[in-house]
Amino acid sequence: MRIAQVTPFYHPHIGGVETNVKEISERLTKRGFKVDVLTTDASGKLPREEIIDGVEVRRFRSWAPNEAYFFSPALKKWLARKSGDYHIVHAHVYSAFPALYAAETKGANRLVFTSHYHGGAHTLLRNLLHIPYKYLGANIFEKADRVIFVSNYEKVLATKKFDLDEKKIVVIPNGIDTKEFEALEKKRDHNDKVILYVGRLEKYKGVQYVVSALPKLDRRIRLEIVGKGPFKATLLKLTATLGLGDRVRFYQDLSREELLRKYSEADLFVLLSDREAYGITVAEALASGTVCLVAAKSALIDWIDNENCFGIDYPIDFDKLIALINEVIGKKATAPNLLDWDDVTKKVIDVYEEI
Repeated sequence: MRIAQVTPFYHPHIGGVETNVKEISERLTKRGFKVDVLTTDASGKLPREEIIDGVEVRRFRSWAPNEAYFFSPALKKWLARKSGDYHIVHAHVYSAFPALYAAETKGANRLVFTSHYHGGAHTLLRNLLHIPYKYLGANIFEKADRVIFVSNYEKVLATKKFDLDEKKIVVIPNGIDTKEFEALEKKRDHNDKVILYVGRLEKYKGVQYVVSALPKLDRRIRLEIVGKGPFKATLLKLTATLGLGDRVRFYQDLSREELLRKYSEADLFVLLSDREAYGITVAEALASGTVCLVAAKSALIDWIDNENCFGIDYPIDFDKLIALINEVIGKKATAPNLLDWDDVTKKVIDVYEEI
């Protein structure tokens, strides 16, 4: 079976969508499927074609203002010519144009759509643009032979907004590689305490709240931020303004081994995002034995148990945030029972074979 995974971004970018597509694609390839990842590159700096861990990756130039939308006429043209060459075109991300291209160019292929739907955009302008885009986005759901949601929260959110055929809907949560976490030792080779954030640097992710809280926390507490995105410049400026250059460190394009080490060395993982369809980095932090602090909003609510993962309400109250960080930092976490990516891939294969 030949499969195209159509996604606006892919490795080396870090994020929930990137992880989902990469983990599934690699396992599909190992099981004998022919997988092409069709993605975009606004920078023009990444290879146009390469093989990553056995998966063929083809990147198309795009225009992505503020790292959004991912307009790519080249990708649409490719799909218009090549969609019929694939048995399955599996498109990802409602809010980016590659999934719309996959729907508009659907031919003899079957279309699977994992929406990673947040319910809206993350700025006033993007929210306004979502109003007319809804009529285009509805076409993706309509053309899809199956729609995959990564959480029940996401399913409820989308079914309130769109008229979806229940028979086409499947909920398949994200997973983790249980083997790599079983072998991971909890290490803290430092005298200070580390708060960790991993993911795209967007305003809605809430990293700025932790940066702003640092001056009122013990000086031995520092923040490590892993990722890149349009909000990085603002975070760098805020860090400089608050005189936190020695307490906030930025990393990007880490190897998997380096990222796992960051998880294991952290004393607290934070994700104060007000919109998430799942929260895969929370799963990975918990699997590493690191206690988590998340926003009590969207799908992140499902992680809160007040033992391993703690929640804080929106809007963020800084006094409560500071008190909660002091209360939970350094606690030991017990990983919940999570799906392995092998199990997730098997469920996705079941979807492919059904259609």
